[in-house]
Amino acid sequence: MGHLTTLATCSLNQWALDFTGNKERIIESIKLAKEAGASLRIGPELEVTGYGLLDHYNKEILLIRPKLSLANDGNYREMRYFSPWKGERIVENFYLPRSITKIIGQKTCRIGDALISTRDSCLGTETCEELFTPKAPGIGAGLDGCEIFCNSSGSHHELRKLNTRIELIREATLKSGGIYLYSNQQGCDGDRLYYDGSAMIVVNGQVVAQGSQFSLKDVEVVTATVDIEDVRSYRSAKSRALQATKQEAYERIEVEYSLSSDAEDVELLLKPSVPLEFKYHSPEEEIAYGPACWLWDYLRRSRQAGFFIPLSGGIDSCATSVIVHSMCRLVYKDVVAGENKQVLKDLLTIVGEPSTSEWRPSSPQEIAERLFHSAYMGMSKNSSADTRSRAKELAKEIGSYHLDFDIDSVYNAIVGLFTVVTTFTPRFKTSGGTPATNLALQNIQARSRMVLAYLFAQLLPTVRGRNSNNPENQNPGGLLVLGSANVDEALRGYFTKYDASSADINPIGGISKTDLKRFILWAATEFEMPLLQSFIDAPPTAELEPITDTYTQSDEVDMGMSYAELSIYGNLRKREKLGPYGMWSKLIHVWGDKLSPQQVYEKVRWFFWCYGINRHKMTTLTPSYHAEQYSPDDNRFDLRPFLYPGWDWAWRKIEKSISNMGEKGTKVPGAVEGDVKKTV
Repeated sequence: MGHLTTLATCSLNQWALDFTGNKERIIESIKLAKEAGASLRIGPELEVTGYGLLDHYNKEILLIRPKLSLANDGNYREMRYFSPWKGERIVENFYLPRSITKIIGQKTCRIGDALISTRDSCLGTETCEELFTPKAPGIGAGLDGCEIFCNSSGSHHELRKLNTRIELIREATLKSGGIYLYSNQQGCDGDRLYYDGSAMIVVNGQVVAQGSQFSLKDVEVVTATVDIEDVRSYRSAKSRALQATKQEAYERIEVEYSLSSDAEDVELLLKPSVPLEFKYHSPEEEIAYGPACWLWDYLRRSRQAGFFIPLSGGIDSCATSVIVHSMCRLVYKDVVAGENKQVLKDLLTIVGEPSTSEWRPSSPQEIAERLFHSAYMGMSKNSSADTRSRAKELAKEIGSYHLDFDIDSVYNAIVGLFTVVTTFTPRFKTSGGTPATNLALQNIQARSRMVLAYLFAQLLPTVRGRNSNNPENQNPGGLLVLGSANVDEALRGYFTKYDASSADINPIGGISKTDLKRFILWAATEFEMPLLQSFIDAPPTAELEPITDTYTQSDEVDMGMSYAELSIYGNLRKREKLGPYGMWSKLIHVWGDKLSPQQVYEKVRWFFWCYGINRHKMTTLTPSYHAEQYSPDDNRFDLRPFLYPGWDWAWRKIEKSISNMGEKGTKVPGAVEGDVKKTV
């Protein structure tokens, strides 16, 4: 006879300080778990304000299992508020607060790294970060007989990160056997992160239950029926048994409770869950759905009337708009399905309809027409007919409420004022101006667009009569301004401080240009929008300088580097933690088949010069959806100086190395004898 039991894990869309909502979602998940016949349910990390309910039993606190390893880099600063527990297998008494004692009559409980023994199994805990550590707690606990591992997690989405998470869980149970319950937050945390759910149950390295990674559901419960005896059979290997004999024992909290039924006829009616092929989203799908869910959470919880975006006709604002379109598709799908009542309730509030309204959208485009606003802000001499046309066609395709106008009058007024005050007339370089005047005139346009974006965002809902038919809410609210600068431009500093890149939130601020292009190509097919190919084909341009017969502004020419190169620099700087010399050393091997060491040096030096003088812009970077490990966001993820003295020592070291190489230091690969040294 086996020991069959149904276990439950879940993903909850919890929100910091939303105590009432958090409680309601927790209770709902418990009800759903009980309805499924589960004997154990775990929830995500911080589902209330602490670590969840996995150590609670029948109004008795059996064990407080504190975290052994804290996440304290990148997006996390857990050690600002907490300290890790004293160490492995250390357990002591904890005196409970009087408020708890009043409720359950219990004064003390055990606290520390211990296990819970039921009559038929043994439970242990790994919390979030502990799964990622080299010596994960589950290793020792498993060798000491722990069969069920519960991980309450708060793990954020990052492109291609889920693969790592899955492999770590599978490996944990492949080596030593066991049942692993993984629970995770799902939704926007009110900041730059989106927690991507993916609750799952794994048995001996095989996934038997999987939740969604991107969903508009506030509560999702995942269950599986497993046989505890399968773990014991799996653990019969002699090598494991020998290691287990040397494992120091954990304290066990005994509880008179069985996860499985004592009645044989009841167990025979249960059907074990079968292994399944884990569903991974492609990076393009992750871009389509992750930021879309993040935008929806941010919009509904900020209680604003929708979004506004300056739509330039370029690929970045295009990608941002398509992500909003993806959001509208997800909302429309849930409204049509009718199961997720909260989505319809939130949608009616956002578009200004009373809760009793019979209005229902007939398409994603109809949703966009009510909440998404776009505007092409051109300059008669600088903006091309192509970008204006692409912006208009895209707006029509996705259904946004679109405006098209020029800002020449605003620009001319500012330049005129400056000329009156200083008696100096600045000119573009195409008209004989200097680099300083050329840049200043571009910045006037860019910053004017930011001011206009916020003006239109604040007043468009009023202009359109929002809430005029809704007595429940007389405050029309404003629109959230969306930014559309990608992570590579932030890294390079290729944007004007306080320009149109300044916004309320930015869904693509953590995504590379390379990935955005792939996403647009994917969306052209998946969303049946062939128009998007024209955005891919068009060369990236800021359109801030006058267009002439012989000159059209180009982003990559202005930057002095390609977007592909920027992704490489970003990964080497952040993920591989390399400075100028280390980056140069790495790249002379990577690019050694096409560039000389001298040429690589010139590229690296130019990147670091641009990065250093523009680092101050990261202090005012629009809060962006975190998606890439080389994000330069200074406010949370990449805490570095924003004033650099230069890298003179590194340059001297590189120059000395090149000099020691002799002719090999300057010779371009493939060049014949006598060729003049080329520079880039």
